[in-house]
Amino acid sequence: MLFASMGIIWGIPYLLIKVAVGELSPTSLVFLRTAAGALILLPVAAARGNLKALLPHWRVVLLYTVIEIGIPWLLLSDAELHISSSLAGLLVATVPLIGALLARITGAADRMGWREVTGLVVGFGGVAAVVGFDVSGGIGAFGEMAVVTVCYAVGPMIIARKLKDVPAVGVVAASLAITALAYAPIGILQMPATALSPKVIAAVAALAIACTALAFLLFFALIAEVGPVRATIITYVNPAVALTLGIVLLHEPLTVGTGAGFVLILVGSYLATRRALPQRREVSSPDTVWVRSRV
Repeated sequence: MLFASMGIIWGIPYLLIKVAVGELSPTSLVFLRTAAGALILLPVAAARGNLKALLPHWRVVLLYTVIEIGIPWLLLSDAELHISSSLAGLLVATVPLIGALLARITGAADRMGWREVTGLVVGFGGVAAVVGFDVSGGIGAFGEMAVVTVCYAVGPMIIARKLKDVPAVGVVAASLAITALAYAPIGILQMPATALSPKVIAAVAALAIACTALAFLLFFALIAEVGPVRATIITYVNPAVALTLGIVLLHEPLTVGTGAGFVLILVGSYLATRRALPQRREVSSPDTVWVRSRV
């Protein structure tokens, strides 16, 4: 049940963002989402005593916040003004490919074998198929999504190298609060003069409560139940959910390039990351494990 919940919960933000940016600016959306999420998680982190443990690492936490939430959440929201939610979900699915490539470049992984190289080629071929058949969003939107995927790949590297022994709930709560404070001035000024529609209010609430606060708590429980290795398999489920919801609820088109690209991205991600998975250490405590959200 935890796995099914996470597969859906982290697959629906793309749909909700698409709905929300219909009336909210990307800055206002990020502010509302992070502020509401922080209000929920900060009391939990404080009750566990997780916040004090962050003080010696505040510089790294700040860097992580910028890379993991501050930059990508804004760019993702802005990109969805121009591209479909299903396309955004598919492009974010390339994060494992970017992560594998960065790990090799930075020396965090051993030399790639033929399977890993094949995975990268196949996966990025999938990206080419998706983008090549859907260029209506413009180069700017795809450039933003490229930055988003790089940020999402770098975030876990910061955690693994600098914050692996820091309580996860504390890091998430602090990052949401810092982002909310940073975006508050512009986010509040850009709030629409008229009242938000019920569907946008519901989308923002779902993003903050379900896709941010609740999602992290459930994911930590999933990690404690099955370990971090098997828990990351939800990465392959999320884009399928995003694609399905975009097509069914928002009537977004399913092109040949989208379908073919989706399959190639998933196959490439599996091949490129398969070798590293058995080498990861199983950890049972959710307070000492950090795996980031894909959106």
